[in-house]
Amino acid sequence: MDYKRLIIRGISYSQTQSGAYALLLEHEETKVKLPVVIGNFEAQSISLGLEKDIHPPRPLTHDLFAKFVLITNYELVSVIIYQIIDGVFFSNLNFKNKANNEEMIMDARTSDAVAMAVRFDAPIYTTPQVLSEAGILLELEEPTQQDSDSEHLAPEGDLASLTLQDLQKLLEEAVKDEDFDAAMELQQEIKKRNKKIE
Repeated sequence: MDYKRLIIRGISYSQTQSGAYALLLEHEETKVKLPVVIGNFEAQSISLGLEKDIHPPRPLTHDLFAKFVLITNYELVSVIIYQIIDGVFFSNLNFKNKANNEEMIMDARTSDAVAMAVRFDAPIYTTPQVLSEAGILLELEEPTQQDSDSEHLAPEGDLASLTLQDLQKLLEEAVKDEDFDAAMELQQEIKKRNKKIE
């Protein structure tokens, strides 16, 4: 399988789901971004894992599990985000035993998998199919005066009634506002229409 390596671009508060966050992963070569909705605890755990100098007074669940993995002589070698179904990402943790090279694969929520990856400095990969289905590729331009004066369309509502140009403008605004849930929905509508044109 031709896996694509992802890097963590950031975590932002979700504009559409209360109490949720958007974890933004990016394919280094194409700059395609993969937004993953995660919970508050997982967002905190990933952030703390990225900040190597900050140690909570009591270990978080991911810290505890990472310590257990090390004690049992395993290491996390990679995380694979291998599938998306109805907006839900599916991931595997790939472990290797340092003593006998025995490999072990564990199913995990993507948020937990990324929280573990940052603790082991393990690479995160995905498939071309997942990138194609859920990825967002945008090169944002600075807004012109005409754009800022124009009335903004709301992503909620009937997307089918909007033109392709309107959808593209909404997509750019959603990414600029870091509203990745809306951006993903708009991206899917644009892809659906482009397939009909082909």
